[in-house]
Amino acid sequence: MSIDLSQFFDVFFEESFEGLDVMEAELLNLQPGHEDSETINTIFRAAHSIKGGSGTFGFTSVANFTHVLETLLDQIRDGRRQLTAEHVNLLLQSVDCLRALLTALQAEETPDLSNANDLKVKFEVILGGEESASSDTVDNAPQGRESQTYQVDFKPLPHLFKTGNEPLYMLSELSELGDLETHAFCDAIPEIDDFNPEDCYLSWRLYLTTSQPESAIKEIFEWVEDDAEISVTLCGGLFEDDVSASATPEPEFDKEKTTGKETQNIDVTKAPLAAKAKPETSKKSAESTSIRVGIDKVDSLINMVGELVITQAMLTQLGEQEPTENTLAAMQEGLAQLAHNTRDLQENVMRIRMLPISFVFSRFPRLVRDTSQKLNKQVELKLLGEQTELDKTVMEKISDPMVHLVRNSLDHGLETPEDRIRAGKDPVGTVTLNAFHQGGNIVIEIMDDGRGLNTEKIKNKAIANGLIQATDELTTEEVNELIFRPGFSTADEVSDISGRGVGMDVVRRNIQALNGSVEVTSAKGVGSTFTIRLPLTLAILDGQLVKVAKHTYIIPLISIVESLQIQIKKVSKVGNGLEVLRLRDEYIPILRLYQLFNHDGAIEELDKTLLVVVESDNHKVGLLVDDLLAQQQVVIKSLEANYQKVNGISGATILGDGRVSLIVDISGLIKLSGLKRPGTQELLVEQELDEAVS
Repeated sequence: MSIDLSQFFDVFFEESFEGLDVMEAELLNLQPGHEDSETINTIFRAAHSIKGGSGTFGFTSVANFTHVLETLLDQIRDGRRQLTAEHVNLLLQSVDCLRALLTALQAEETPDLSNANDLKVKFEVILGGEESASSDTVDNAPQGRESQTYQVDFKPLPHLFKTGNEPLYMLSELSELGDLETHAFCDAIPEIDDFNPEDCYLSWRLYLTTSQPESAIKEIFEWVEDDAEISVTLCGGLFEDDVSASATPEPEFDKEKTTGKETQNIDVTKAPLAAKAKPETSKKSAESTSIRVGIDKVDSLINMVGELVITQAMLTQLGEQEPTENTLAAMQEGLAQLAHNTRDLQENVMRIRMLPISFVFSRFPRLVRDTSQKLNKQVELKLLGEQTELDKTVMEKISDPMVHLVRNSLDHGLETPEDRIRAGKDPVGTVTLNAFHQGGNIVIEIMDDGRGLNTEKIKNKAIANGLIQATDELTTEEVNELIFRPGFSTADEVSDISGRGVGMDVVRRNIQALNGSVEVTSAKGVGSTFTIRLPLTLAILDGQLVKVAKHTYIIPLISIVESLQIQIKKVSKVGNGLEVLRLRDEYIPILRLYQLFNHDGAIEELDKTLLVVVESDNHKVGLLVDDLLAQQQVVIKSLEANYQKVNGISGATILGDGRVSLIVDISGLIKLSGLKRPGTQELLVEQELDEAVS
């Protein structure tokens, strides 16, 4: 009897990756010579769980590799070996290696074992050959040890299958230690009416002739110690030549039941476990598609659904009554209650997708450690606001931009210890990650106490690259903004960390793709702060509904600067007939939405319409609309997934009256209008304006 273990693969991989995260975090907390025993135990338990799970599911490459690092951890926690910095580095490399192995297995690919083999050799060198003998117990039987026969009585408890364990794999693994004969006891199998396919009714008596020690046998069953009755005894060579079932005593744990009952021999083959355990699913991506939710959030959802059902029942009852003034009033009250419950349900459903940003922050201790060692800098990382919650989708997409900003802070921002001492600073620099809610957004700050941005150097570089003119008078903030220009870099040398002239523009573009923004503030000798503002979720946004001809569009509120009526005397025309509005000290290009979207019947007279001034990529433009409608939260539906990509549109939503409304993509709209100079972030109109004004 067997069950499909592939149904448990997702849980196994999820828990294994979480275990690796725990190992990595705790390893970073270790200080050789001052290590905490509980920290070592935590790392050992995580490694042991990964090893046990891998063995159970047939991922022997992971199980074998984890075995050697587990041996080193076992010696350290028992005090037989002193922890060193070399051990910590090797264990951290092992975490990376295990992560790669598991990622490949999750994607149903053959893992590359070259790195695992190299690391295994290093472990064996540290272990002085001890591990070489023990770690090979699964792969190859060592030579020079006399073979002995063991009797193994293995009686799983009925719930064994429900724990994700498969006896067949254990027997297969046992057979690799030597010659194995199995005897299965089937007497506990009930009548068909009482048979539960999820329960285990079989037990086994096994005779193994092997040169391996008893500990190697027990190790195979250690993962199910709490879910089975297991007995391993030495038979004293009685069955070395011929293991006979008739010559063996009955198992003590089930003597009465096995008397007079038939036994069944099972041919245990040595088929590759990994091949047997190959999942049937066609998932190729290692990206996590599951999410863990706190029970309080689930309870809250259940309560909300209960309230919704009660309200629905009340409205149904009212609908069946004769329409009177009282029933109408009750119906209106019920509808208001329904709206309230729906809103609560929506907010609670959205909370399910919210996760603490600590999931993102947890990768940075390792990054800062490795990068600072490579740069010979001393860095302290401070994490603040780790429990600030953010939408899971946003969180997955903000990781890479944050990594880039932190690496830049380490490489360009912080000085070397010698330079910091000369500047009167602590030789240990500080990088701080801070997250907090502000209004309807989440704010993430990446701060360092380094040298700050060199505005003079940035300005000279921008002049040399032709980005600005030598005569341009820019404020400090405007100069700092130049680092977000494509291809801009002030690094004197190109390294594998930064300085290739790419990155900051991509960072800004990726953040803007999340409907967010990034700003930088800096002071010479004090440090720099990059501030990222993001919406809490990508699924819902606050929008301004506008009317264009007979159509309704939605403009994200976060992009709107202001809305106003146009004064004709302040409108001018520049090259190509483009209209611009002089708004205080700025010239705002006017984009007629009805022209861009080819709508007839819109109001064309400027003095009879409204202008919505929006900002994107640090450029302001005015969108001409017929009228402003309501502001409301809208649920975003992907156009690409349901239709196709449309230039100038970021998505769609369904309004309360059932109509579909399109959401305007400000950045895409500017490109669609032809305002932006190809390959740059500049607007064509800016040069024309300068010429017109002069």
